Amino acid sequence: MSATTAADAPGWLASQKSRVSGPVATTIGLGLAGGLLLIVQASLFALLANAVIFDNAGLARIAPWLIGIAALVLVRAGLVYAAQQSAFVAGRRIKTAIRARLIARLGTLGIVWQRATPTGDVVNTLTDGVEALEAYYARYLPQSALAALIPLSILVVVVPIDWLSALILVITAPLIPVFMVFIGRGAEKLNQRQWRRMGQLSGHFLDALSGLSTLRIFNLGRREARLIARFSEEYRLATLRVLRLAFVSSLVLEFLATVSIAMVAVLIGFRLLWGDLGFAAGFVVLLLAPEFYLPLRNMGSVYHARMEAIGAAEGIVVLLDEAESGPATAMPGTEQIGLAAGRAPYIELRDVGLCYPDGTPALRAIDLAITPGETVAIVGASGAGKSTLAGVLLGLLAPSTGQVWVDGIDRSQLDAGYWHRFCAWVPQQPRLFHGTVRDNLALADPAADDATLWHALERAQARDFVAALADGLDTAIGERGLSLSGGEIQRLAIARALVSQAPFVVVDEASAHLDRPNEVALTAALAELGAGRSLVVIAHRLATIRRADRIVVLDAGRIVEIGTHNRLRAAGGPYAAMLGEAPR
Repeated sequence: MSATTAADAPGWLASQKSRVSGPVATTIGLGLAGGLLLIVQASLFALLANAVIFDNAGLARIAPWLIGIAALVLVRAGLVYAAQQSAFVAGRRIKTAIRARLIARLGTLGIVWQRATPTGDVVNTLTDGVEALEAYYARYLPQSALAALIPLSILVVVVPIDWLSALILVITAPLIPVFMVFIGRGAEKLNQRQWRRMGQLSGHFLDALSGLSTLRIFNLGRREARLIARFSEEYRLATLRVLRLAFVSSLVLEFLATVSIAMVAVLIGFRLLWGDLGFAAGFVVLLLAPEFYLPLRNMGSVYHARMEAIGAAEGIVVLLDEAESGPATAMPGTEQIGLAAGRAPYIELRDVGLCYPDGTPALRAIDLAITPGETVAIVGASGAGKSTLAGVLLGLLAPSTGQVWVDGIDRSQLDAGYWHRFCAWVPQQPRLFHGTVRDNLALADPAADDATLWHALERAQARDFVAALADGLDTAIGERGLSLSGGEIQRLAIARALVSQAPFVVVDEASAHLDRPNEVALTAALAELGAGRSLVVIAHRLATIRRADRIVVLDAGRIVEIGTHNRLRAAGGPYAAMLGEAPR
């Protein structure tokens, strides 16, 4: 991580204060009110003690004071509770806002960036990183203000009573923030390194967990366990270094505050003995001295929350500043220039090129038109750019050069969400979510009834196995379809696309996980799916693509052939060469 990013983190944290200015100001106001009531409470208690000890005051005389002190205690408790609630609101608001920004940002970064970025780092930023911001805005910012306001309020009271004690307070008070900042510099570096280690550990652990089956097959489980243990030990040691520094800093701050209070107490004691100071005056100063240092000592504890927030903010700033590889999002409302609902659009790619973030070209000078209702198959060797072209067609990837036109409208002028209403996608590795079969199918159309869902399942050759499940459509299938086979997951994804009324459908390697009988049935289902829609099929298997209206052959990101199956086969070019290796 660059030094520039590290320097940007405190500024970014400060720039977000406007989001929680109201709750933070309320927390500060409530804390200050509690501090002022504490001064009143200490004064009453000093007067009460003086009356009892020196004036032999009876219960009747001191009863109002006792009631007043009890009322002040209750009011202060209420203020503390209200301040905590206000601080909670500030923390919740900032976490909700930042997490929403990050999730929206992930949506614009695109699948190229997502595939190149460790998932663990992103998850760590979205979870622990955002959580670390709460202490900064809910505790550090209010305490920073109270560390100045409450001691100043106490000084205003102490100076007229005992200027000598006030002088000691003024001289010793700056020592606490000075040592706090001095120690905090080392803590900041340790926290930054700790957050980076946490991101690395999270990413490695998530990768190992995702590939657990592969590791077991190659008998690498023990080696991976040792590697995770080593990373965990490094993180443990880094955490202990941070805690050690935190404990040392707390000890130093407590020592300074204790010595300062002791100096005030000793001087008050001698002057009481010499008769230079009255009991009530000395007692109230002695009661207020610990409260004078308490906000500064609390500041020392929450200062580490600032260090942790800075470490977490680095990852957030990096994520928010990432260069986009996804589609450019037009201003809301651009759909007013939009497309005809329910009708397959005319899609045209003009000189489209796309480069990965490292500069490697994925697509080169693609010119392609897809007419309404046409079925287009895209074939090519692995790495030829088929899935990348599918991403461009769906609007998941933004072209580096050229333009995509839809019904004569430059798609960059359309809101991405609006365009996606016209699209359905069956990816190579479909994603099923935690919930029931019905929940996953209804993603395409929440208003779809059971008859529609069962019809889609039948067309996707999935009706029989769903009907055999314990609760049919209401069967919980778990996150990523953990209770289903790969072929069953693929067919549910196809059924989900069939439920959708989107007029433009892209199917990426739909037959990859199906056996021969189901592949034949799927071919018929795809033909039905393409009726009245524009359908793009990406596949290697001949049975899936031979009936396409046109076949587009890609090689190294370029279109090298376009035509029907029979014409390309007769031409003896790249497509014919592929057929020699394809299963028939």
